[in-house]
Amino acid sequence: MLKKSTSAATSNVSAAVPANRKSFIYALIAIIPGMMMVMLDSTAMNVAITSLTQDFQASFETLQWVINGYMLAMAVTVPLSGWFSDRIGAGRAYLTMVLLFIFGSLLCSLAQNAGHLIAFRIVQGLGGGMIQPIGMAMIYRLAPQDKKGQIMGMLGIPMLIAPATGPILSGWLLESMGWQWIFLINLPIGSLAVWLGLRHLCKHDHLQKTHNKQQPFDRLGALLAPAAFVLLTLSINQQSSSNWEYLVMGLTGVLLLIWLCFHELRHEYPILELRAFRAYRFRRGMIVSSIQYAALNGSLVYIPLFLQKYRSFSPFDAGLIMSMLAITSGLLMPVGGKIYDRFGIRPLACSGLGTIAVALLLLSWISDTTHHLQIAGIVGLLGIGMGLCMMSLNTYMLQSAPASMISRITPLTAAGSNLIIPVAIACLNNFLAIRTFSLTVNVYKDNPVAAEMAAYSDTFLLAACIALGGAFFSLLLNPPQAPSK
Repeated sequence: MLKKSTSAATSNVSAAVPANRKSFIYALIAIIPGMMMVMLDSTAMNVAITSLTQDFQASFETLQWVINGYMLAMAVTVPLSGWFSDRIGAGRAYLTMVLLFIFGSLLCSLAQNAGHLIAFRIVQGLGGGMIQPIGMAMIYRLAPQDKKGQIMGMLGIPMLIAPATGPILSGWLLESMGWQWIFLINLPIGSLAVWLGLRHLCKHDHLQKTHNKQQPFDRLGALLAPAAFVLLTLSINQQSSSNWEYLVMGLTGVLLLIWLCFHELRHEYPILELRAFRAYRFRRGMIVSSIQYAALNGSLVYIPLFLQKYRSFSPFDAGLIMSMLAITSGLLMPVGGKIYDRFGIRPLACSGLGTIAVALLLLSWISDTTHHLQIAGIVGLLGIGMGLCMMSLNTYMLQSAPASMISRITPLTAAGSNLIIPVAIACLNNFLAIRTFSLTVNVYKDNPVAAEMAAYSDTFLLAACIALGGAFFSLLLNPPQAPSK
């Protein structure tokens, strides 16, 4: 069955190298602006919620759906991105989603109340969910075989610059021009992406449709995957998770996810290519990548909270400290890509996760008297670890899977990270609450602030242990067979 599903696309993938380097560079330039636009907008909204509560005279709980609705919409479309890309061609699919994102951004800027903004953010998310997995699949497919690690490492630079500059840019736009410009800034960026894409993507021979009209569409998978991811994302991201309604949602999502797994493994042309997990290299790569996301992304949310709560940093100053993550990781990602092409994944994954573990251990020692330059240096050390292993692990997983599955693998990895990150944040948040209560009752009875700071230290220490475990597990990673069939 696997041979049937892969043989039809083999001819399209075998010519993965573009006709010349110039055409590949043009394609790369066309893809990056759209991916940066989505990530910039996603992180910018986190800073804007407080201002929007005042402008719309709405509660914080209501406006949280500006973020949650966006995430839910992305959860719906991510599983469908591989099929959509094969159906109409990767270039056309990418530009269609960029246009939808631009349209949603324009609607968001015209919102008159919180309800309008939530609805329009859902439109935005429907487009944004597909842009990153389709973009990454196109870049990997077009990259020369012996330069894939280096190219994917370079791709990580804009992927991290956008999230790092998003909060800073958002704070400046809110203070000087108004919240509408958080969305209006997407119009020129998106228009540039569409113009470049029309010139360099739609006519590219390696980005045309690979879907055979005689192949049956996986209707059940197309229903189960979005439903499972929506219910799981909704239940995980609810602050009031003790409410039985959200527990039922989570349980239902888990059951649908199990049903989806059994169905996709049996379907000849599935929406999500779960058969890639039969390749043990891909399976191990996914485990290490999940550990990295859990330890790093799960703990990153607590650093600006600590700075603002206990060091009285402004959101802008906290954003400047966090920008060290993007600077150091951006510098290391091209280096990591070159090392990957020459030595493979094992030294990168082990040293990267080890560096993350050391940085998180240092974070567990910070106090209310730690100098801000020391904290910035620790955040920069986190970025070094991320730069070494993040994009290299993504490249490793793509190379470990059968080549004909590439357009279906990136939605699979994106959906996995969309679930791992909120689960990690929720688990670390529960651990933080439990430790705060325990320390307040048993140790710092008259000093709740000291109890909370100690609980933060324990949370960073737990994340460091997770990263260290990932570093040891990464020693089991083996170089993928090339080319994978």
